[in-house]
Amino acid sequence: MQALRRQGFTAATARSAAPAYRPWAFNGCRTYAASSTPSLSNLEKNIPLPYEKNNACLTEFRKHNKRPLTLAEKILYGHLDDPKVEVKPGSTYLKLRPDRVAMQDATAQMAVLQFMSSGIPKVAVPSTIHCDHLIEAHSGSDNDLKKAKDINKEVYDFLATAGEKYGMGFWKPGSGIIHQIVLENYAFPGGLMIGTDSHTVNAGGLGMVAIGVGGADAVDVMADIPWELKAPKILGVKLTGSLKGWTSPKDVILKLAGILTVKGGTGYIVEYFGPGVDSISCTGMATICNMGAEIGATTSIFPFNKRMSDYLVSTVRPEIAKAAAANAANLVADKDCEDAKVFDRVITIDLDTLEPHINGPFTPDLATPISKFGETAKKSGWPIELKAALIGSCTNSSYEDFSRSASLADQAKSHGLKAKSRFFVTPGSEQVRATTARDGQLDSLLGIGAEILANACGPCIGQWKRDDIKKGDKNSILTSYNRNFTGRNDANPETHSFVTSPELVTAMSIAGSLTFNPLTDELTGSDGKKFKLQPPEGKELPPKGFDPGEDTYQPPSADGSKVQVNIDPKSQRLQVLPKFAPWDGKDTMDLEILIKVKGKCTTDHISMAGPWLKFRGHINNISDNMFIGATNAENGKANSIKNKLTGKFEAVPDVARAYKKEGISWVAIGDENYGEGSSREHAALEPRYLGGKAVIVRSFARIHETNLKKQGILPFTFAEPKDYDRINPDDKLTLTGLKSLTPGKQVTLKVKPASGAAFDVPLNHTLNEGQIAWFQAGSALNLMASQAGH
Repeated sequence: MQALRRQGFTAATARSAAPAYRPWAFNGCRTYAASSTPSLSNLEKNIPLPYEKNNACLTEFRKHNKRPLTLAEKILYGHLDDPKVEVKPGSTYLKLRPDRVAMQDATAQMAVLQFMSSGIPKVAVPSTIHCDHLIEAHSGSDNDLKKAKDINKEVYDFLATAGEKYGMGFWKPGSGIIHQIVLENYAFPGGLMIGTDSHTVNAGGLGMVAIGVGGADAVDVMADIPWELKAPKILGVKLTGSLKGWTSPKDVILKLAGILTVKGGTGYIVEYFGPGVDSISCTGMATICNMGAEIGATTSIFPFNKRMSDYLVSTVRPEIAKAAAANAANLVADKDCEDAKVFDRVITIDLDTLEPHINGPFTPDLATPISKFGETAKKSGWPIELKAALIGSCTNSSYEDFSRSASLADQAKSHGLKAKSRFFVTPGSEQVRATTARDGQLDSLLGIGAEILANACGPCIGQWKRDDIKKGDKNSILTSYNRNFTGRNDANPETHSFVTSPELVTAMSIAGSLTFNPLTDELTGSDGKKFKLQPPEGKELPPKGFDPGEDTYQPPSADGSKVQVNIDPKSQRLQVLPKFAPWDGKDTMDLEILIKVKGKCTTDHISMAGPWLKFRGHINNISDNMFIGATNAENGKANSIKNKLTGKFEAVPDVARAYKKEGISWVAIGDENYGEGSSREHAALEPRYLGGKAVIVRSFARIHETNLKKQGILPFTFAEPKDYDRINPDDKLTLTGLKSLTPGKQVTLKVKPASGAAFDVPLNHTLNEGQIAWFQAGSALNLMASQAGH
């Protein structure tokens, strides 16, 4: 490692340090055994890093693919189940062999329940469960954690014993947020992982292709079934210049979100390159990749460089850093990718001129540079007073983030000031909490009135009990989080939530106003004198190394065959997942329109988080939140649709249950980018459980479309997007041609309006042969169980 440091190792030098690929003797992508390589992680000493295996696979792939490859392509194609496959980005379905699976506790419940239903005794790949979603922020870290352990004991015990039995590592409540734990312990350059959370993409900051999925996809990988992904296109983002002053890594993705919007990255992996990359820390790169989920990207990734090596060494993984350096040629894009126009699109961002940005409210792609934000806030009528400021979350809770924020807090304190807004700090992991407590950053933040929350997701995912406002109160909050959909943080639709860097959050909390620009405006100290905050400063990594803090990890049992995993039939938190009925074999399907959704419909709108998280393991109970946040196009209201049986407007789940009781199948109609946001498969499971058979929209977000397919729901898009406007909630619909359902072949929807002539609507779909088999079997899990003889 010292040699690497002296040489100034960068992504650029990696490309010239070794040939584009190495002539490994191919011995099969799954069975190639490394003789003496470092372990996959410090917690999995018996599993080697897969570099030799992946290099062999990539070599075989290159025999019939002679063009330059991007970094993302090298990693994906190095994990192919069959490297001889011909790949056409945007259409070919890749069958991949991920290195690991990670699950957070809210989604892990259903994923584990599905895995248990498969009858398989142990996971086939390294898998971990992380307890971070079920801790509500209210009265401080200690009280909140104690309360969470009490009220969630049944769920935590279930996940812990399931981990023991089936070979999954278990991170106890208080460990930290899944993505920070993965970055600190499991992510490595060139790896491929999937996780049951949309922000799994965070690991791209350590050069890993990390992709958010639903629980059913995780079950496939844990069951040793190749994971299927439509080959993404590659969107290159060239970074020039270097970060300095108030501009932070967060501003790169805030700017990009403004360019691409929440759906502009759909179908793409975003790959960063260029001279500006080396000015960004490893955790800064993770921040950028993390929020790539908000532009719809499959994932985002950075090339291997010295900043990654430094982070690996600091997190006690020097052997992985050395192995990555030795394999550096396959951990960066081929050098002529840009010239050869291998990228499907290239966007350039100049870091020298990039301004700090604030995005929102109500959507993460409404980007405003700080120089225009105050004026925009006034013109837009946004509440100017900043009621709450929050830093941390999986997006921005690194040692560097807290150090830079602490430097601003120290300046304010030296002038006798404290935060005017309520100021909350969420450490991303126990390791970051312990280290910043030791090194003084937490004391600096406490010094201006910060309230320290538990090492958990908390307000970022709606786990926030606010006492300072009532529901319906119009107010503004500023966070360093990633998402700011309506009601996302506190379930209040009138909370104007804005996302920005932790540095700006901290500075603006001191002023207490949306109109304050710390780059130009002055503050008044307690002595009455004016002063300006100097640009934030902070160490990238702790000079004394990380303090791991409390040990919160439970390793999987060597032999879990005797471990009992019990579910109380009377439980209100856990329920054995019922088996969904297979397709009836008929060519047509008559459908009532349950709801025609108007405008944005995220997975939060379909299956809210917050207080509903406690029911994530109980399909019947959580289905009482189905579509309660979606706006009905018929009356412009949320959770109010017409029950065709009574003629009255009622709550969406109540109507769906009434239809299910009467054997009435239904469909949901949606707009653009339907299902954006979280990876939660409950947004597909709930409609399936309550009788939904199809969802027809203008366009889908990637993860949600896959989740629908996995649960046996047919996802269709209008061949003519304007046909969305032709369909009314009272229309009767019939799907035809289901017996001849074929990849690439349109399906006809027959529409019979309440008044007027009937008409046909052509529908497109992206189902392949295997996915059609899921539909026919009733779900992917049904098909897996039948193939396994269960």
